[in-house]
Amino acid sequence: MTTAGTPATPGAGPLSGVRVVELAGIGPGPFAAMLLADLGADVVRVDRPGGPGLAIDPAYDITNRNKRSIVVDLKAPDGPARVLDLAERADILIEGYRPGVAERLGVGPEDCRARNPRLVYGRMTGWGQDGPLADRAGHDVAYIALTGTLGMIGRPDEPPAVPANLLGDYAGGSLYLVVGVLAALHHARATGTGQVVDAAIVDGTAHLSAMIHGMLAAGGWQDRRAANLLDGGCPYYGTYETADGKYIAVGALEGQFYAEFLRLLGLDDLAPARKDWTRWGELRERVAARFKSRTRDEWTALFEGTDACVAPVLSLREAPQHPHLAARGTFTEHAGITQPAPAPRFSATPTAVRTGPALPGADTETVARDWGIPAPVNDAVTDAD
Repeated sequence: MTTAGTPATPGAGPLSGVRVVELAGIGPGPFAAMLLADLGADVVRVDRPGGPGLAIDPAYDITNRNKRSIVVDLKAPDGPARVLDLAERADILIEGYRPGVAERLGVGPEDCRARNPRLVYGRMTGWGQDGPLADRAGHDVAYIALTGTLGMIGRPDEPPAVPANLLGDYAGGSLYLVVGVLAALHHARATGTGQVVDAAIVDGTAHLSAMIHGMLAAGGWQDRRAANLLDGGCPYYGTYETADGKYIAVGALEGQFYAEFLRLLGLDDLAPARKDWTRWGELRERVAARFKSRTRDEWTALFEGTDACVAPVLSLREAPQHPHLAARGTFTEHAGITQPAPAPRFSATPTAVRTGPALPGADTETVARDWGIPAPVNDAVTDAD
């Protein structure tokens, strides 16, 4: 996919030549734009005066890697026109405002697509563009709470466990937005007509639970926490504390893996308990006691090279050092920051971390030149209200 006038960069990824405008926000929108940038798209982030988002130094905001940035005050007289100039030359635009805000600012779908009928306009929200909650504020934890997915996670005698903002913002939000805009781009390339993509975190997160809903309907899933095969209810699919206060993860679901797991623990007499729910309490207690007898690293060494489906639970700082992840280059270092490498991988169009986080307004001149838009006469801006 290469836009006319935009040269493809060798090795930049399969989206080399695709132009993306990102109206700055926080959370799932920036992550989705990062993924498109990792895949080779030329992503221009339109930052707000004074900066948006994360309460960290912009130089460390990895979600802005592989992008370029300009600063536009959308409340200034020339602000909307500058964004529309970009939209006219873009393939995709991403925004994460509440419904109606982009329209009030003069950069909504109709304004943008009047200038560029082929444009794919991606909208990222929690509740969606319509429905009773569409205008309400919210965050990841509220979105996943409403879909039933948060209620699945955690111990039955404790509050549901919050999975950071990975399940809602990024899995149910960013990834569905990326799938949506790329599918719409394929359609636009075939027909010459763009469209609006309404990516709501509640929709995506609910969609992720499709298999569970099927199991629930078939009677193979109980609608309560830690009572099922994959939610921690099963004693051979979960986590156990070790002697040093760390944890081991166990996923010995199939019979042959379960047998190997018990053999290495020295608990072969518990083989019949695999399918006997009445013995799961006993099985859990004995497995827990055995894991408490050695450290996490000792158990890791014991299970090394086996098919018992056991792995150490690593911290964020430990994970990049694991031999398998190190060998694959799952993590990389760029400008002194250790970070996940782009994923997935491509045989013909490999991806890479090409540049560090885009600093607000750092690329105004090069974007104007490369995209063929007027450079602002005075790029001084005032803080937006």
